Amino acid sequence: MAERNRRTVRDLRRGNRARVLQRLYFDGPLSRQELGPVTGLSSGSVSNVVAELSAEGLLEEAGVVDSDGGRPRTLLRVAPDGGLLVGIDIGETRVRVELFDLSLTELARTERLLAQHGYDVDRIVAHVRTGVADVLRDAGADPRRLLGIGIGVPGIIERDGPEGPDGTRGAVVHGQTIGWRAVPFEQLLREAVDVPPEVPLFIDNGAKTLGQAEMWFGGGRGAGAAAIALIGSGVGACVDHGDILDEDRTRLALEWGHTTVQLRGRRCRCGSIGCLEAYAGAEALRERWREAGGPLPEDADDETALAALLAAAYPGHGGPAPDPVALSLLDETAECLGAALADLINLFLPERILIGGWAGLLIGPRLLPDIRRYANEYALRHAAARTTIEMGRLGPDAVTVGAATLPLADFLTRGGSRPGPGGAGAPPRTAVEAVRERHRTSMN
Repeated sequence: MAERNRRTVRDLRRGNRARVLQRLYFDGPLSRQELGPVTGLSSGSVSNVVAELSAEGLLEEAGVVDSDGGRPRTLLRVAPDGGLLVGIDIGETRVRVELFDLSLTELARTERLLAQHGYDVDRIVAHVRTGVADVLRDAGADPRRLLGIGIGVPGIIERDGPEGPDGTRGAVVHGQTIGWRAVPFEQLLREAVDVPPEVPLFIDNGAKTLGQAEMWFGGGRGAGAAAIALIGSGVGACVDHGDILDEDRTRLALEWGHTTVQLRGRRCRCGSIGCLEAYAGAEALRERWREAGGPLPEDADDETALAALLAAAYPGHGGPAPDPVALSLLDETAECLGAALADLINLFLPERILIGGWAGLLIGPRLLPDIRRYANEYALRHAAARTTIEMGRLGPDAVTVGAATLPLADFLTRGGSRPGPGGAGAPPRTAVEAVRERHRTSMN
């Protein structure tokens, strides 16, 4: 009974820490007096939590403000140097690795191109291993300060894969379009990446990491429900319901690119026919432009081909006449995207739809009016009237930033506690708990 009560008190304290940290992170800087109403904690509890978090280096002062007739109030914020985060985008054309502080300010980055070797698993793992080592070295960072490594990947993520040699289970990736069949990716990374064993790995679908980044810091902020489309060489999406700090918030990764937009249509790289990805993905656009006689070198990659297609359709003032074939191809693409977005509108009733991904950011500014028009034609009128369709705001790094939010979200939820020395699965401890444990050991 005593042990159960002790755990309950510890969990309550950790919950109080989480409330303070989360509010300061998303709404700060705030004073101690402001923290009470927004967290629901008493002034005494706020003072205790703030003192504890400050002693651990997780909070810092951010100036003072005058109060009505009283003493000036000190503002607090989450300390940027309270920990380090790594975000990794296993993208369509490259592996991008970035190191961030707690404010998600970039400290270092590196990229590895994938064009030559594609999605060979061993090579991807090697890229991640060397990329993490490079950003830590370039920033002069201590790996022991890492709060976690987040990775966004294409495909479906199975959370509880087969048991590994160390007795733990990790994320398995099923990426049909990239040739990954039940790849024990977390286990492979854990064996390869040279970081302390207690540093947790967080693997999720790339569209979900993009969605979380846009919901936290971009065009989705403040929306109760949003759908975020990732358009690259392939196509994906996620749907996000609920406030950032809502414990019941849900975020779903959708294999949206493999919904059917054309019966008996083009063959998709997934093996099916008529998929959205076979019409709107950059790889498919490259092949369709080549088939239509577009002037492309044989070795043109997706990015080069898409830029050439857009230049042919929209040559600008003083240039040649717009290519009618390129214009027709892009109009068909806009219609396919509009119809597929209408499905998201009818199914999920989002307040906002955001278009992101490197290819989405290229074609979106040109095609957005037509995409909106087609979406309105295909969607139910009432549902479409309450949905806005906009461009994502975070640019091509959004997946990497979103990947870094995976360990950040875990850290905030745990109230700033770090995994114990037994590894990512060990009970987390705060810095204060670690000091108390050392004291108990010395006393015994």
